[in-house]
Amino acid sequence: MAVQSPPDDDQALARQAKAGSLEAMETLVGRHETALYSTAMRILRNAHDAEDATQQALLDIVENLESFREESSFRTWAHRITTFAALKIIRKRRGLETVSLEASTEAQESYDQIPHPEFIADWRESPERLAQQRETARLIEEAMEQLEEKHRLVFLLRDIEGLSGEETAQALGISVANVKVRLLRARLRLRELLTRAFGNPARRQEPHRHPHEEAPAKNTRQDL
Repeated sequence: MAVQSPPDDDQALARQAKAGSLEAMETLVGRHETALYSTAMRILRNAHDAEDATQQALLDIVENLESFREESSFRTWAHRITTFAALKIIRKRRGLETVSLEASTEAQESYDQIPHPEFIADWRESPERLAQQRETARLIEEAMEQLEEKHRLVFLLRDIEGLSGEETAQALGISVANVKVRLLRARLRLRELLTRAFGNPARRQEPHRHPHEEAPAKNTRQDL
């Protein structure tokens, strides 16, 4: 069966693949394979594991294409499948096949545990918006490497992959409340790490100080 869809019409290719067109399926999978590998690599940070996750995701896409109902774009659907394939590998890597990614004894995170950044400045863009811009991708990736993994994964799933709070919570085995707190932690940390690259130094502010904290002593010595 010949592929007759426009080159940018994933939905039409998916319909043709569902109807039995192997050519449409190959075109659809080939179009997204590199991007799916990039998603797996961001999550796993290991080339071999990323390849395994991508191959598993491609198999899942082919086997479950009939369940694609076009309520979202094919790209979104495929990236979610890849995300879950990568998270399965993380669970296997940690021996956590049947439990959540976090230790069962970990206390619930709360907003009052979030530290204040050491350096604050006005931003031209928010971290989640910057993550979508190609020219900032490398710096974002480097900054993300400095996040704790539990915060990095939430930022990836919510702000990069576009999963909902509920989907992220289900994928990581944590509560929706924890997803919200970890996302806020990740955004604040990224904001601090990237301030010097994207912030406006002319509008730098002093870090917030809690009421019980003493202000630093002023230097009263007169300059000579």
